[in-house]
Amino acid sequence: MMSTTISTLASEIKVTGIEHKRGGNIIVFIFSNEGFPKQHELAIQQQTQRAQGDTMTFHFDVNEQEVAIKVLHDEDENGKVTKNWTGIYPAEGLGFSNKQKVSLTGAPIYKRSKIKLADLQAGLTIEMNYP
Repeated sequence: MMSTTISTLASEIKVTGIEHKRGGNIIVFIFSNEGFPKQHELAIQQQTQRAQGDTMTFHFDVNEQEVAIKVLHDEDENGKVTKNWTGIYPAEGLGFSNKQKVSLTGAPIYKRSKIKLADLQAGLTIEMNYP
C-alpha cells in the first residue's frame, strides 16, 4: 500500500512599511483560491499581532501548492477592511502577495496574487500600502 504525503513547509512572511503609530493589529491571511481577498472566514490560515514596528515577521506552516496572501492593518480592530468616506476605497493599510494593490478596478484577483509553495519557502516580503 502506498501512502501519499503532503509536504508542509515552514514559511516566513515579512511585512514592511507598517505605520505602527496608527495602532491596532496586523493580520496576515493565507488563502487558497476560495474567498480571496474579501472573505476572511475562508482563509486557510490567519495570524494577528499588535502593530509594533515598521517591519514584523509572521511564521506559518503551509501545505497548499499555491496560495495568495493578504495583510490588513486593522487599526480599529474590527477584523474587517474599514472603508473611507466613499464606502469603496480602504481607509486602512493593505498588502498583497506579488505586489498587487487595490486599484480603480477593485481588489486584487487570486490569479495575479498567487504564489507557489516553493517561492513561499524562500521567505516572502509584503509591503503595506496606505491610503
